[in-house]
Amino acid sequence: MGYDYDVAVVGGGPGGYVAAIRASRLGARTALIEERDLGGTCLNRGCIPTKVFAHAASIIGEFESVKDFGIDAEPRLDVERLRKKKTNVISRLRNGVSYLMKAHGINVINGRAVFADKNTIEVQGTRCTADKFIIATGSKTFMPPIPGVDLPGVITSDKALEMEKIPSKLVIIGAGIIGLEFACIYSAMGSKVAIVEMLPELLPMLDGDISGIMKRSLARKNIELYLDSRVNKIEGGTQGLNVVFSAGGKVLEEECEQVLVAAGRTANINGIEALGLNMDKKGIIVDSFMKTSENNIYAAGDVTGGIQLAHAASYQGAVAAVNAMGEKKQADMKSVPSCIYTEPEVAWVGMNERQARDKYKDVKVGTYSYSASGRAMTTGDDTGLIKVIAEPKFNQIVGMEIIGRCANEIIHEGALSIKNEFTLEEIVETIHAHPTFSESIKDACESILD
Repeated sequence: MGYDYDVAVVGGGPGGYVAAIRASRLGARTALIEERDLGGTCLNRGCIPTKVFAHAASIIGEFESVKDFGIDAEPRLDVERLRKKKTNVISRLRNGVSYLMKAHGINVINGRAVFADKNTIEVQGTRCTADKFIIATGSKTFMPPIPGVDLPGVITSDKALEMEKIPSKLVIIGAGIIGLEFACIYSAMGSKVAIVEMLPELLPMLDGDISGIMKRSLARKNIELYLDSRVNKIEGGTQGLNVVFSAGGKVLEEECEQVLVAAGRTANINGIEALGLNMDKKGIIVDSFMKTSENNIYAAGDVTGGIQLAHAASYQGAVAAVNAMGEKKQADMKSVPSCIYTEPEVAWVGMNERQARDKYKDVKVGTYSYSASGRAMTTGDDTGLIKVIAEPKFNQIVGMEIIGRCANEIIHEGALSIKNEFTLEEIVETIHAHPTFSESIKDACESILD
């Protein structure tokens, strides 16, 4: 049967456009269907604009220590110019994705795709057929069923990124990655911030020595943190809104100008209902080849309910594309690094100590404090810790956690180590430049071998 395309990708985010490029490079007649803007949530309403604001917040934070370096200066934020900077960055990157689509001969179709059957989609009344489909529709903001969540002044991360003004007081519901990043951003820009989190621990995916440093950092920023707390309702208040929540057996209230709901994201499965794919509450179920329950349909990224990270989606999209073109490649997700763009930065890869002990019983753990790092001292910011976890038999590195300056850059040594099964000795015997933040990874490994 003659199809319009060999491969059609639904969703133009980091999972989708990477999949389309890979399929095209492998010789497929390729289409990419995107309802909104190329680049998806990450580029337009997530990773990229958030990091513009996070960098601005970091620059403001630098002014707290510049006097120690003999510099007298005070920051002054121009919100409109910052918004223009964000818009310019997004525009440049979006144009870059558009160029890549043209350069690879990929037909970009604008509109919402709705599946009619396993080989056919409809986009704004026009039918399009393909031999293989890759679904990369990403995720959407989850709005919890809290009374008052629809009141004016209650916003999601999309609205927070518009930054029309800096609220005098902001309450954030959720202390996950999104919540913590916005807490640091808005706090640095002048808002008084409070976070209400239902879990009893901050960043439970990390070990206590790492999350403990983050707790203390939030306290130094005068960010209030309420753990093990559940929001009962949002109502009107004297400042605009009032968040009522239960914590420690008490009912507490926080008056604020705005409420940011950062309770997570959920798979965007609109438009695929007709396929009857196997799904669970997280999203589309795929195997290690990124194939769904329908033989000619693959899925990648947030819509699969797995790790909600742009770089994970891109990797999965590439794996899906090569398999759609007849290869047999399994996705290896054991070395995906995660990053939080707070002050200080947080990054991790592989197992934490608790997970490693569950698997190996007796593990080897090494740490190195930024307070002992020459490079950290030269920056005036020596708050941080590097933690390396190795299994006991071969000293193979199975996990790494970092909190501190440049954590999101140097974590890749951990990802490379886990991917290639490096041992502590191999890292220690590798010459690291001095003074750098990276050499502290070597020092953490060496502390285990001493």
